Amino acid sequence: MSVILLVRHAAHDNVGKFLAGRMPGVHLGEAGRAQAQRLAARLKGEGLERVHCSPRERTRETAGAIAEASALPDPIMAAALDEIDFGRWSGHDFETLNRDPDFCRWNAERATARTPAGESMGQVQARVVDHLDQVARHASAAPFALVTHADVIKAAVCHVLALPLDAWWRFDIAPASITRLETGPQGYRLVGLNDVVW
Repeated sequence: MSVILLVRHAAHDNVGKFLAGRMPGVHLGEAGRAQAQRLAARLKGEGLERVHCSPRERTRETAGAIAEASALPDPIMAAALDEIDFGRWSGHDFETLNRDPDFCRWNAERATARTPAGESMGQVQARVVDHLDQVARHASAAPFALVTHADVIKAAVCHVLALPLDAWWRFDIAPASITRLETGPQGYRLVGLNDVVW
């Protein structure tokens, strides 16, 4: 059995106010850096084997704090853990986006809708699950931490629990939270969801 920890990045200064997506230059602010340090201290006791992360700055900064606290090599960046490509929606505040019929359709029909950049939730799920499978094949008993984004984690959890992708809104993945998976002969098992580090 191996353990994979799906970790959402710590909060940037405007989390929940606008859709950052793959915008460059979205870093952790002072509060987010402090949150990442608390998360890193919490994960230090896990005896991590390695840290992988999305290419976005906020995930790299969170993953770097985790790796440093656990005396691990620099995190490995993985495109499979990247944020959803939201195209023209990136950078817009949610008040504006919630008036966009296409954005409303995306949130109502995640199983079939696509972002303006053409990525579907099914494609997001396929790439993150493929990465999980690769990690699981090479993991030892020590946990791996995969630092990524809320919707990417939601896609993985929906796969593990055999939920439709339209069920994405039924559970929360908060900043600096830990979702714990175990792998074994029968596949993945969810043993912890949205364990928040305050």
